[in-house]
Amino acid sequence: MAAKLTIGFLGAGKMATALARGFIRAGLVTPSRLIASDVSEAARAAFTKETGATTTSSNTDVAGFAQVVILAVKPDQVLQVLAELRDHVSKSNLLISIAAGVPLSRLEGALGAGARVIRAMPNTPALVGQSATGLALGRSARSRDGELALKLFSAVGIAFLLKESGLDAVTGLSGSGPAYVYLFIEGLSDGGVAAGLPRNVATQLAAQTVLGSAKMVLETGLHPAALKDMVTSPGGTTIEASTNSKRASCAARS
Repeated sequence: MAAKLTIGFLGAGKMATALARGFIRAGLVTPSRLIASDVSEAARAAFTKETGATTTSSNTDVAGFAQVVILAVKPDQVLQVLAELRDHVSKSNLLISIAAGVPLSRLEGALGAGARVIRAMPNTPALVGQSATGLALGRSARSRDGELALKLFSAVGIAFLLKESGLDAVTGLSGSGPAYVYLFIEGLSDGGVAAGLPRNVATQLAAQTVLGSAKMVLETGLHPAALKDMVTSPGGTTIEASTNSKRASCAARS
């Protein structure tokens, strides 16, 4: 695939850079067959430093170079960028948008009839190669376009093809989910510090506990409830803490 595929990014920010690095690492594309555009000279320089790929200030250069064009700008910039590209994107281009909340109908309307469009909802752990992504095909996207998108986004984590109606749930679950996990890690760390641990040790223990627990879910295939029961042995410390937490919660509500 690396010998044939060309990929371009509209926007050279952190998410675009993370995706590009993942594609290169997976051997899906070479740096010479990558390009990114951005109005920010600093963003372009950072993208090139991280990936070795070419950058430009021209969005139309990207459309002219790349078979797969990944729209990685802020949602409020999408229509302006697509209006600029309308006469430069053909049916030979596949456009994948990672702009949150911008529906396929708006993307297709901006590009015109027959545009091959896929909407993707990755999350920020893509920055460390652990994204969770939902994908939805537009009306003119082909089955092989979906297969290619799955291959690309699986290079930076896991990815699933869904109906577009499912992407709102993806946005809430895995798109916003990291923020809730960070709150949980912060809470565990605070508890460790309150019990006398140094902050750096408490935070690393908390983060590793979440990482290991998540891997247990993914790699064992067991239901989270079953894994929870493995930890909460009768009369043990975990179930005692859980019982005390429930009592405290009930007392607070009353």
